[in-house]
Amino acid sequence: MTATSLPSAPTVPRKKELRDRRVILLEFNELSPTLIDGFIKQGELPNFRRFRDESRVYITDAQEAAPNLEPWIQWVTVHSGLSYDQHGIFHLGDGHQLAAKCLWDLLSDAGYRVWVCGSMNQRYDLPINGMVLPDPWATGLEPHPRELGAFYNFVKQNVQEYTNDSVPLGLADYRDFVVFMLRHGMGFGTMTGIGSQLLRERFNKKSKWRRATILDRLQWDVFRWYFKKTDPHFSTFFINSTAHFQHAHWRNMDPEPFTVKPTDSDQAEYAGTVLYGYQKMDGIVGEALDLASDGRTTLVLASALGQQPCLVYEDIGGKTFYRARTLERLLEFAGVPSPHEVQPVMSEEFHVHFRSEEAAKEGYRLLSGFRVNGKPAMNVQLAKSSVYAGCRIWEKLDKDAVLEHTEAGTSIPFFRLFYQVESLKSGMHHPDGILWIREPGTASRSEPKRVPLVSVAPTVLSMFGLEPSTEMKGSALAD
Repeated sequence: MTATSLPSAPTVPRKKELRDRRVILLEFNELSPTLIDGFIKQGELPNFRRFRDESRVYITDAQEAAPNLEPWIQWVTVHSGLSYDQHGIFHLGDGHQLAAKCLWDLLSDAGYRVWVCGSMNQRYDLPINGMVLPDPWATGLEPHPRELGAFYNFVKQNVQEYTNDSVPLGLADYRDFVVFMLRHGMGFGTMTGIGSQLLRERFNKKSKWRRATILDRLQWDVFRWYFKKTDPHFSTFFINSTAHFQHAHWRNMDPEPFTVKPTDSDQAEYAGTVLYGYQKMDGIVGEALDLASDGRTTLVLASALGQQPCLVYEDIGGKTFYRARTLERLLEFAGVPSPHEVQPVMSEEFHVHFRSEEAAKEGYRLLSGFRVNGKPAMNVQLAKSSVYAGCRIWEKLDKDAVLEHTEAGTSIPFFRLFYQVESLKSGMHHPDGILWIREPGTASRSEPKRVPLVSVAPTVLSMFGLEPSTEMKGSALAD
């Protein structure tokens, strides 16, 4: 599949009402329309309720099925207006390879200021009329301007190594991050939240899962500070914590449909995890509503897709993940030659970038040689001068399992190179997503209407008086 190049949007004379318009796109990854409605009915999410009741409400259809139902595919669709068949971006971290312009590129070309804060699997052109913070799994991208680097590097390391006991950051990294946050909007509530979390972890190591919401708050503080400083016409704000909670703890929230039941000790810690994620996002929604209270700001909430219980692995005891302890050590054991660059992404997966296609082919061959119990241990894919790989073992292994390399004739205890991620997978993707549009002076529409995901980009462009390109399959959603 090849990506389709879109023409740059022309610079257009803007009427005063368009020049004064502001649009904030809240990108809350994989929130479930079903769950959010249930939590609102229970009175748990007052700010989400207000947002929904003041909005035009839609349910988006990703129009894809597994294996093409992944957020790093669907968010590219949201931002470009192209279906997966058109844009062809399949892996997380490959968004920078997209030839088509995204919303922020098109709006910047038309003279609008933009602020892109963490949008998943993105690309952008320079020069750009604004600021861009890549997502923490990005490859081939840097933040713009460079002053965002201290924040970006800290968050990237914490997200990519969230399952490890230690994060590869030095004292200078922590110092630079703290100085940046103190100068760029860290709120008192965020500071007290960090202190409370660190204290909680001293007495309960399992409570580390709550850190994901702390990172959300830090990113929101930064977003809000720059939003007020730069007054962008169009801005995005992406967070992922609740999507992660659903993947890991849906069975704790609702054990009934699962064959593998959570233990009492797990329930004591994780039963309320998913609701906790929605409640923390509800706090951010309240502050976003305050930002949009000026009578000129449209607030949009999108989730790209949703989730549902993951029951397809229950016959093997639930889906278990195994992650390399150190990627370089794994590659060294496989005999993968240097030079290369390794970049972890979500869960067990990682990129290896080589200097030539021939070197990548050799890396692909060597990584494909791993076996456990006679079965292939790695999922390995070759893409020009890069390899995308990850452990493909989903069942629980014995503690004395052996990792063999067929070509080298060598072996090593499996758990010397890998570790088991603590939680079983219990949430999986669903094509239904959330789209709420709250415009000043526009009547709400409370009955959800199903619309294709490819309509999001044309709808945002229409808010600024811009027509979608001929390549965009979706139509703008009319008021």
